[in-house]
Amino acid sequence: MAARVQAEPFDLSAEMAGFGAGAGAVVTFTGVVRDDGGDLAALEIEHYPGMTEAALRDHGLTAAARFGLSDWRIVHRFGRIPVGGPIMMVATAARHRRAAFDGADFLMDWLKSRAPFWKREIARDGSASWVAARAADEDALSRW
Repeated sequence: MAARVQAEPFDLSAEMAGFGAGAGAVVTFTGVVRDDGGDLAALEIEHYPGMTEAALRDHGLTAAARFGLSDWRIVHRFGRIPVGGPIMMVATAARHRRAAFDGADFLMDWLKSRAPFWKREIARDGSASWVAARAADEDALSRW
């Protein structure tokens, strides 16, 4: 069970080696920088070291207790990440698939709307704008 924040890309295969040993179900999710409009060059992510890791760890422990997870992992990147680059990953393991899926969804919804990260979109022309909270993300979180 671990939470990590890092600048460098992660290796999903390495992250999953030995993860969830003995579980009946393992769920993984990897988020990547997407360019919906064709103008995005990168996403720039900022955070407060120490505080962010503690918040991720605390929420992972909450998910483990709530869904009976036998293992969980959160890896989230910061810095400048180009379009197509991996931003974050969540992995959950549990005795049964529903618990693993629900635990992963719970963690992802929280990461999207409450985790202490600040995101700025960097356009191909060099302009930048902060990413505002989205109502859909809040709605997703409200189901928990």
